[in-house]
Amino acid sequence: MTAQFPPPSAAAEPIELQAIATLGEEFVALRRKLHTQPELAYKEEKTSALVAGYLESWGYEVVRNVGGTGVVGTLKSGRGNKIVGIRADMDALPITEATGLPYASTVPGVMHACGHDGHTSILLAAAKHLATTRAFSGTLRVIFQPAEENGGGARAMIKDGLFERYPVDAVFGLHNWPGVPAGEFGFLAGPAMASVDLAVIRIIGKGGHGAKPQQAVDPVVASASLVLALQTVVSRNVDPLEAVVVTVGSIHGGIAPNVIPDSVELQLTIRTFDDTVREAVRQRIIELAQSHAASFGARAEVHYPRGYPVLVNHVGETDFARQVAARHFGEERIRKDFRPITASEDFAFMLKERPGSYLFIGNGDSADLHNPHYDFNDAILVDAARYWVALVQDYLSDNSEPAK
Repeated sequence: MTAQFPPPSAAAEPIELQAIATLGEEFVALRRKLHTQPELAYKEEKTSALVAGYLESWGYEVVRNVGGTGVVGTLKSGRGNKIVGIRADMDALPITEATGLPYASTVPGVMHACGHDGHTSILLAAAKHLATTRAFSGTLRVIFQPAEENGGGARAMIKDGLFERYPVDAVFGLHNWPGVPAGEFGFLAGPAMASVDLAVIRIIGKGGHGAKPQQAVDPVVASASLVLALQTVVSRNVDPLEAVVVTVGSIHGGIAPNVIPDSVELQLTIRTFDDTVREAVRQRIIELAQSHAASFGARAEVHYPRGYPVLVNHVGETDFARQVAARHFGEERIRKDFRPITASEDFAFMLKERPGSYLFIGNGDSADLHNPHYDFNDAILVDAARYWVALVQDYLSDNSEPAK
C-alpha cells in the first residue's frame, strides 16, 4: 500500500520562526562546543552523555547505550497513534583540522569534518522546541546514532533492537551539503546514495634482485597493469546507463628500489546504485584480479568485505518530506537539479528496515566534506531545526493516518 500523509490543508500551523530563531544562539554555541571535542566512532561518550542530559531535562524518556553509544529519546503528545523517528549522527573523523577557527578541535588528529556536530545540534534544537510547545499529536523518537563514518552505527543500533524496542512508522534523516546554496533543500526518491564495498587485492609473486628480473615474478608490474585493467570493469562490463565508481586508493609493496618484493597490496572502494550491478562488479573484480595475476605468473588473493548498501529513499515518504519544505519554506528553496550522490551513508540500513527518507540541506560555499578545512555553516542551523519541527508537526497532525 502507498503511504498516506495529510494533504496540505491538514498540515500543522506554520512554524513560528521567531520562537525557534531564539534558540539559534544557544545551539550555535552548543555546535561549536561539540566541534572542539570531537569523538571517533563508538567513542562518543561525552557527546552521547550531553545529548541524553539535554533530552531528559526537556521531558523525554531517554535510553542510552543503544548500539554502543547511541541515544533514543521518546516524547508523546496528544492522542495520535502515529510514531515518527528523526535521526542525527554524532561521530567525527580521524582528520587533523586545518581551519584555524577559535573553536577548532582540541583533540589531536580528530575533527568534525562532516558536520555531524551540526546535525546533532539541529536535532537538539528541534527537540527542545517540540518539547516546549507539544504542538503535535502522536509519538516522536529522536535517534542520536554513533559511528556513521565507516563504523556501521545504524546497523549496530538495529541489531540492538532499535526498531523492535522503539518502533516507528517512518524515519527521516538529513545531511548538510557543501556546494549547494545555504538553506536550499534537496530531495531524491529511490536510489539516492551509493553502496560502498572494499576490495583488498594481494598480488603474490616471487621476490628477487632488481638486476635479475627474469628470476623473479614481479608483483609490482602485475599490480600496475591490474590498476589499468580494473578501469575496464566500468567501461566494458557495466551498462553505460548505470553509475559505478571503482577507485584504487592505496598500493603498498616493496622497500627498496633494487629489490623486487614478494607481494603488493591494492585497496579499492567500489560504489554502485543497484544491488544486481553491485554483485556483478564484485564477481568481475575478483575474476579480473585472479586471471590478470596469473597472466604474469603470479596469483591473487582477494578479500571483499561488504560496506554500506545503496541508500534507497521511499517514494511516499520522500514526497511527504518535499511537501513539508514546499509548505513551510516555499518551492524556491527546493533544489530542482539535485542528483544522486556517489558517497555512501549508513542511514541506508535504517531505510531497509523502515519507510523513510534522507534529505539534504545546502551548506553554502564551504570546503567539501572530509576536508581538513571544512566547517559546518551555522547560518543553516535554525532553518534545519525549523524543518524538523515542521515535519514532525505535519506527520503527527490529528488529521493524518498511519503509513501503510
